[in-house]
Amino acid sequence: MAVRARWARRQALVVAMIGALKLHDSYIARTVVLTVLATWGVLLGLDVVMAFAGEFGEIGKGSYTINHAIAATALTIPWRGYNLFPTAAVIGSLLGLGQLAATSELTALRALGLSRRRLSVSVAIPLALMTLLMVANGEALAPWGEERSQALRSTRNQDLVVAQYSGLWAREGGMFLNARAGEQKAGNGDQWLELQGVRLFQFDADGRLQSIANVRVAEHRKGKWLLRDVERTTFAAKSVQRTRVAEERWDSQLDETALAASVTKPRNMGSGELRRSIDYRQRNGLQSSDFEEIYWGRWFYPINVLALCLAAIPFAFGTLRSGGYGKRLFLGIVFALGFWVLQQVFTRLAGIYHFDFRIAYAMPPAIMLGVSLWLFKRRSG
Repeated sequence: MAVRARWARRQALVVAMIGALKLHDSYIARTVVLTVLATWGVLLGLDVVMAFAGEFGEIGKGSYTINHAIAATALTIPWRGYNLFPTAAVIGSLLGLGQLAATSELTALRALGLSRRRLSVSVAIPLALMTLLMVANGEALAPWGEERSQALRSTRNQDLVVAQYSGLWAREGGMFLNARAGEQKAGNGDQWLELQGVRLFQFDADGRLQSIANVRVAEHRKGKWLLRDVERTTFAAKSVQRTRVAEERWDSQLDETALAASVTKPRNMGSGELRRSIDYRQRNGLQSSDFEEIYWGRWFYPINVLALCLAAIPFAFGTLRSGGYGKRLFLGIVFALGFWVLQQVFTRLAGIYHFDFRIAYAMPPAIMLGVSLWLFKRRSG
């Protein structure tokens, strides 16, 4: 009976400890989430207000009205929130943990047997869930909002539906395409890519020019290319032939996604589209660094957020115990700016010296976590 009683008491103690840990986890998570959301809201609000103020100078151009300016700015909120979340996460985490440290709650939690690593996990779990939501936002809602925002801004020029860029080049095997301008159009529930002032250069396997085609408009609709007002000059061994047709089908496997990327900013594309564009460019010997930078930045986004926040946690166990919100805010800004500078340096070096962007994105969190681990051990010693 005595053995059973002791066993029952031990089980009750274990259950009580598990319940206490869950209570502590929820309390820390609630504190961190609230401060992160508050910081995020302030930063996002300031950014949106400044962006809207910048739109005032464009009102009145073409059919661009104040309603267009409001909608165009509002549609960029998902993307602005995605970009600002890492900064808000580290500042908010420091503010929340600093609040717990200043009231000696962190000290009390450690006295109950929670290690610093255990407290770090309590912070990391809610941040990880919020980061996953941001990743989903960056893949779906943010690109969609940016595209719609660009469509509204294009009403400044009534001739365009979305955007216009010049000097578009593409290659498929021995075929080289040059377009003076390109735009993505929409109407009657359909969207298509339209290239204007197109020239098609066809070379044979020996590099000899076979033909040149001048095309007024090339449209890509429903997976098919349609050429309008085509004038083609064909070069034979001893003759030159010129033909004109009003319209013809173009049987080409030229990747419409890759061409659309030249008239759509890479940051507005999903990871799948970026991957296809990178593969297409590498397959045809074209420059793909701009797309690789955005693509790998998406993959390392959650790692960067968690690494940045975890690197700041050691300060909560001493440095933030004294001092007010100003000190915590200053440290958060220093961490965010330091991380941003490191990331900019490494990504720019990757673009210049053409080394793997995965290395460039992995170095800043590795450095920050290394410094954090050193501080952790130093404060524990």
